[in-house]
Amino acid sequence: MWGIIPAAGAGSRIQPLAFSKELLPVGSRIEGGVERPRAVSEYLVERMLIAGVEKICFVISPAKSDIFEYFGGRIGAASICYAVQQQPAGLCDAIFQALPLIHPEERVIIGLPDTVWYPDDALLNLDEGVLSFLCFPVERPEFFDSVVFDAKKRVKRINVKSPQVESNWIWGAFGMPGRVLHELHEIWREEGRGDEYIGTLVNEWLNRGGRATAACAGEAYVDVGTLNGYREAIKILSAKQLKRYPLLSGAVV
Repeated sequence: MWGIIPAAGAGSRIQPLAFSKELLPVGSRIEGGVERPRAVSEYLVERMLIAGVEKICFVISPAKSDIFEYFGGRIGAASICYAVQQQPAGLCDAIFQALPLIHPEERVIIGLPDTVWYPDDALLNLDEGVLSFLCFPVERPEFFDSVVFDAKKRVKRINVKSPQVESNWIWGAFGMPGRVLHELHEIWREEGRGDEYIGTLVNEWLNRGGRATAACAGEAYVDVGTLNGYREAIKILSAKQLKRYPLLSGAVV
């Protein structure tokens, strides 16, 4: 199973930084008995490994060699490779840079590397064999891509940062068979499309008879790409640490 991590964005909302936003230290980890800072993108990698991902493709820009230097060629049980998005052209273009690696019969999971969310095993709830969105409840869905679905969790449409609030569930990651990724790419390549956002592309695919499901297994979701989101992530991680170790008042994982 593949994991695709689009990490080519400039991160303008949280700049200036001296490194790629995906390497922003958020919390810490224990390595060889020593506590070390943890890059925000490690949270997504960890969750992909829990879901059984064996191969990860980071999509980076030519200027983001520090991501390559940080992760190298392997993490845990997963091999890592890199694809380059030469010019910033949106999320869809970034994801499709990895398409030549994905066989139609392989499963693929896609997530955003500047987010922190719980539970850490939520990707296991994605439906196999179809396009399936891992969804999280938020207070301000108009700032995200909200997922509108029926009582059977069948996705009707994606509202891309729309002030028209039909659902307070947003997608934080999604999975699909490789063949669906190839189908989406064929639509994306059509004259007049080249969608920037995955939501508008999926809406067209649904209109043509595609089927998607919503896995409402998420509990907490934070976009760390803004200063406010960074602060919220620290709060969530602190609460998680205190829940595990109540005597460590003020601790941050």
